[in-house]
Amino acid sequence: MNIHDQKFGASEANVRYLDGDFVVLRPGTFVRCALTGAPIPIEDLTYWNVDRQEAYASPSVAMDASLADRKARAPKNEIT
Repeated sequence: MNIHDQKFGASEANVRYLDGDFVVLRPGTFVRCALTGAPIPIEDLTYWNVDRQEAYASPSVAMDASLADRKARAPKNEIT
């Protein structure tokens, strides 16, 4: 018996994202994309942010997250 058997349902994993690798803290078959909420099968997990500990479903979603983070961190220009 293994996780590919029909008796086992899909379950969300808890993952620690590292530089170029990740560690599964709680076993599961997928993680959720931080922006879209889409399930990402563990075997297809390719894009994540180590600092934010977030997974992303595709390179374009990862880029969107990076741009949003950069915009949020940009200094605000206040006119006084």
